[in-house]
Amino acid sequence: MIAAYSPQARGRSERAFGTHQGRLPRELALYGITTMESANRYLAEVYRPAHNTEFMQPATEEGSAFVPWVVANLEDILCEHHQRTVTADNCVSFGGKTLQIPVNRHRCHYVRVRVRVHKYMDGSLAIFHGPRKLADYDAQGKLKQSKKGKAAHVRRSSLPLRKAAPGYDFRSFPEQYKADNLFAIKPDSSIC
Repeated sequence: MIAAYSPQARGRSERAFGTHQGRLPRELALYGITTMESANRYLAEVYRPAHNTEFMQPATEEGSAFVPWVVANLEDILCEHHQRTVTADNCVSFGGKTLQIPVNRHRCHYVRVRVRVHKYMDGSLAIFHGPRKLADYDAQGKLKQSKKGKAAHVRRSSLPLRKAAPGYDFRSFPEQYKADNLFAIKPDSSIC
């Protein structure tokens, strides 16, 4: 089997097109076919069946070669994708609308970051950074509400805080690390 994107497959298809383009006009002229309707009828009733009986090969294996679709959200693939750069006010301009990117738990801002705007069939919009969806917007550019009734983002104040181990003092700096610290202040006798 030759992969369809390979040069060999492209050459094979070009040779097939050359065969059809060389053979078909001569056959149509031989049978005196001059109208589009009669040419289409000739293709369906004579040319295609003869071509298939000459070149068709049976499948080497039984069964179907189709595999089930496993991607979760097909809407994010079958929509318009547009690249945008986030401006200094953490907004993206798209279609005359200004879309504010909300703060989330992954980054506090996306200034000067390339993002992807998806425009869906119903006119709604979404902003993605890599595989992560940052926000959903309706057709007017208003931030959509999530299922819980809150805006479709997480506020920094609602993020869980990490707790230190018992007895750990954040202000202490172990002596073993002080020697490795490049920014440690060393006494200098040349300073007055």
